[in-house]
Order: sequence, then structure tokens, then C-alpha cells
Amino acid sequence: MKAFLKLTILLLLAFLLMFVTACQRRTSPASPDLLPNTTLANIPIANDTLFALVTLYWDGEDNDGYIAGFQYRYITRHLFKGDSVVQNWKETKKTSLTIPFESSDSLNYQRFQVRAIDNKGGVDPTPAEKCFYTRKTIPPTTKIISPQNDQQFFAIDHTTDWWQGIQLNYTASDKDGKVVEYAWAIDNGDWNWTQDTTLYITPDQFNPLEGKHTIRVTARDNTNLIDLKGASATITLIKPTFNKKILIVDETDEKSFPFGVNFTDEDVDHFYADIYGTRNSWDFIKRGMPPKDTLGQYQLVVWHADNSYSSPNNYHKLPDHIADIEDYLNVGGNFIMSGWRILKSFAPTQSFPLNFEEGTFVHDYLHINIADETPLVPSDFTGAVGVGNFSDIKVDSVKLADAFPYFGKLAQINIMPARAGFTDIIYTYKNANDSPFVQFRGRACGLRYYGTSFNVVVLGFPVFFIQKQDAKILASQILHSLGF
Repeated sequence: MKAFLKLTILLLLAFLLMFVTACQRRTSPASPDLLPNTTLANIPIANDTLFALVTLYWDGEDNDGYIAGFQYRYITRHLFKGDSVVQNWKETKKTSLTIPFESSDSLNYQRFQVRAIDNKGGVDPTPAEKCFYTRKTIPPTTKIISPQNDQQFFAIDHTTDWWQGIQLNYTASDKDGKVVEYAWAIDNGDWNWTQDTTLYITPDQFNPLEGKHTIRVTARDNTNLIDLKGASATITLIKPTFNKKILIVDETDEKSFPFGVNFTDEDVDHFYADIYGTRNSWDFIKRGMPPKDTLGQYQLVVWHADNSYSSPNNYHKLPDHIADIEDYLNVGGNFIMSGWRILKSFAPTQSFPLNFEEGTFVHDYLHINIADETPLVPSDFTGAVGVGNFSDIKVDSVKLADAFPYFGKLAQINIMPARAGFTDIIYTYKNANDSPFVQFRGRACGLRYYGTSFNVVVLGFPVFFIQKQDAKILASQILHSLGF
């Protein structure tokens, strides 16, 4: 029995030994990971000479997985310069790209390489390759349309509905391709790349705000060439102080008064100084347009041009300087405009009545949609009827008693048959009860515009030829409505 037990135990131990040995037998090694392969289409043909913008096509394969993406680069050999430029590898999931090859030499040898990457991160060790030549490309040319060099602009430290900053307009062209991107910079600041060629540069871009600044522009074409020269304009920004109240700009040409009217420049200056209560005057005839550092000191500019004119070439010159007035109003100035045929000066060769379109000063800033003018003869404007808080005024018939062909009255008065919003009629046309021109009676000849940033008053008649006491009341009531 004992022998039988010993034999049984020995057999069990042998069986266990065989089982353990069988479990520890070596397995076959795993198959190695196969790397991907890359192929390039035969477009373009190898060693062809091309424009620098080249479209290439490729594909990849992986026998034990799938293609997750690609890497590509190119090496440029400048054949005349003798140097080379090696681009870094770039990643893409696409199988076709249009690539702008660096082509700054007269002839450039391009060696393009692409390699596939599989889902395990394996990279094709032998990238597909194509070689060809590219011709020299021409960089774009950039031009500033506005502002012009040495221009001056008002500037404030915040934007408003009317002042959004300094407007920049520029353009670019490319002789052998197309412009795809533009950039601007202030002084030595960084480039701001954009698709826009018209924009406003906000005040925070200028540091400090006041003083001279250089606006630089450039462009990039579809071969990645940048206009290294670019264009620039140096401007001066002036922050208005508005520390004075009223400036009278005298554009009245006494030499052009009607025949029989004899008043001097001093007479007109004293008249306006008395009715507006200021001696701050600027003679436009002698000194031209006031500079911005002068305009910016005053809260209100009163512009008068009280002589008439008969030739379209001899119109009042306020419209020639309207950009300065717009700039002044945009930053918070106020404006009173009066004169003989003053609105006609904005369209001296066009027939009235005239519809002033959006984008014009008369439409956008004066808020007048249609302007008209009464005829030269017979003269029948005897005064104006005040509306609301404004008093009636009368023409000074004594000043015009010997004036031909007026004889105590005024003619060629500008009226405003249609106006935009935020305007009030403050004066209407008055003529004699027996005047045949009843169509002008009661029509607006004085307007006041209430704006968010500025206020404007337009008088379609020459205030110098209003009776002085009435003119004083007129000026006082207008100033009061403006908060002065």
C-alpha cells in the first residue's frame, strides 16, 4: 500500500512538472509596426519652371493601420545668389495644397518633400519628393489715399457717434499676382493685419495722442511677399481745448457789395463784434482758413459771407474748407453759418432747387435735404418771421437804399424746403403782402440743428443787412439756444 501511494505521488509530481513546463514555453514574437509610405502626383512635371504659387497633390498608405496626417516642407536654392533657404516641416491633414514658394531670386530651384504619418505616430522615413524651378516674384506696392502727408486733425481721447478716430484709406496692387492681406502701424508700433483698406484708427493707438505721428501701411501678396518699402504719411493730431467762447470768421468781401453799397471791412467787423459780443475775429480774405490750433480753442465758430456774387467761379470759399469744419464739429465744436447765397456756394454750377445727397456737408451736417434760392429780381425779402422763441427781424432798407437792383430789399435768399430730423425752423421768409412770390412766403430761411456732438445754425441771408438792433436780438437768441 505504501508503495502504491509513493508511486501515485511521483506520478502527480511528474504531471505537474510537465504542466508548468508546457505553460512556460516561448511564444512567437509580435510582428513589427510597418511604417507608412507617401506618393506625389506627377503634377507639376518634374524640373518644370513655374510661377511661385504651385499646387501639389499627394497621398499615403499604411498596411497595418491608417494615415493620420502629413508633414511637408521645401528647400529653396537661389541659383544666382548661391544660397539656400530651408523651411520647417509643417503639418496638414490635406492631400493637396497651393503653396507660395519663396522665389526672391531670378531663378529658384525648389525641392518639395512630403511624408505621411500613421495612426501610431510612425513617419515615412523616405519622404516623397518633387523638384522644379520657380521664377522671381514681384512684391506688392502699397499706397495711402488718405490722410495726406503733413495733414492736421483734431483728436479726442474717446470715440463718439461722430468721431471714430483717424480715417485711413489705402490700397495695394501686385503685378504678378494678387494682394491677399493688408497691414497698418503707428510710428514704430506692431503691424495690424487686416482685410480692410478703409478703417478708423482709434485714439488708443496714438501714444501720446497729441503731436506728430507716422502712419505706415504695407501689403502681402498670394506668394507671401510683403511690400518692404510700404507707404507712410506723417500727420499732426491736435486736441481741442475749447477754452474760449466765440470766434468770428469774416469771409465777407466788401469790394463785392452791390453797386451803391459802401461799407468797409472795419464797418462789418464792428457790426459782428457788437451783435455777438466778441472781438475775436479772423479775416478769411486776408489770412485764409484759420489753422486747427486756432479753431480748436473756440466753442463756437461764426462764419459770415455777406456779399453776393454772380459768377459760379466767384462763390464763397467756405465749401473749399469744409473738411476742416467737419473735423471741428466731429470733436464737439459748434457752428453758425450765414451769408448771401451761402448755400448756393456748395453747388455754384447746379440749378436750384437742389437735393443734397447723403455724404455731402449740407445733408449730413446741416441736415438740409433740399435747398432753393429766390430770384434776383424783383427783390422782395423784407425780413424774416421768427419761429418759437425767435423774434421777427427786418432788412435794413437804409443800407440797401441805393443798391442796384435791390433798392432797400434783399434777393437771392437761400431757403430750405426740406430738412432732416433734429432740426428746428427758427426763421421763415417774409416779403411784402403784394409780392408775386407767394411761393417763398413762410418757407424756412433759418434752421437750427440739435446734435449729439455739435450744434449748427444756418441762416440763408446776410445778417449785416439786417437792422442792427434786430441783428443783436437774433444773435442773442441764437447764442441762448446754443447754451452761450
